Amino acid sequence: MTDVPSWLTQPENYSPPADNDRFIDKSILSFIGLISKIKQQSGLAGDALWVSPVFKLLFTILYVVLVSSSRHFTFVYLMLAYIIVVLAVMPARDIRRCLRGALIAAAFTYLILLPSALAGNRYSITMIPAKVFACVLAVNILSASTRWDHIIGALKRFFFPDLFIFVFDITIKYIVMLGEFALQMLYALKLRSVGKNRSKYGSIGGVGGTLFIKSRDMSEDMYYAMECRGFTGEYHAADKFGFTVYDGAYILLNGGFVWLFVYFQNLV
Repeated sequence: MTDVPSWLTQPENYSPPADNDRFIDKSILSFIGLISKIKQQSGLAGDALWVSPVFKLLFTILYVVLVSSSRHFTFVYLMLAYIIVVLAVMPARDIRRCLRGALIAAAFTYLILLPSALAGNRYSITMIPAKVFACVLAVNILSASTRWDHIIGALKRFFFPDLFIFVFDITIKYIVMLGEFALQMLYALKLRSVGKNRSKYGSIGGVGGTLFIKSRDMSEDMYYAMECRGFTGEYHAADKFGFTVYDGAYILLNGGFVWLFVYFQNLV
């Protein structure tokens, strides 16, 4: 009978040194937030605000052009008041999300223009941040109230090039797919990190390299799959365009904004 070595009978008291995984945790939360926003947007049962996505896209672009081109304070603040009223009828979750991005953009613009205001140029710091806030808020409302596939269909209605629509559509899908793949690798990295890891940034670099190789392989697979299915690069709008009473009222309202823009421009 062989005696058991003494080291086998000793209790294991291994206590790995504590490490800070805040960098990995923040990366995981960033990917989760990005993927959840896109999936939530794509999973909407229908569009909000009762207006066709075609007209919402058209007049959102119109708002950006009119607000950016206006030189009159009154028109900019009237447009801002209207956009805020539209925002007020949306769910509280969408209101917070839309306001957060618009406020950050306006605050950043204000900080950039602050030295100019201190030098005596008060026009820029009172006009430009308001324009940025209104334009970003209008775009955020369009994004929060309209499904991605409906926006793509609206682009086709406006005769956007098929190549542009293809890149826009595939980019959204790839962000979700590659984001989920990167999220799985970050979870694996976190579970395998025992003790103090002094090369966290190197590990994240490895995740980025693997993600690049995966994206290249996925792009080749997608190319061969679409080639086998006879895809010729043309997009077709599957749904039929319908005109409602809400669309008519929306057109009249925005026609009034165009008239106000011309009126105030003549006063400058």
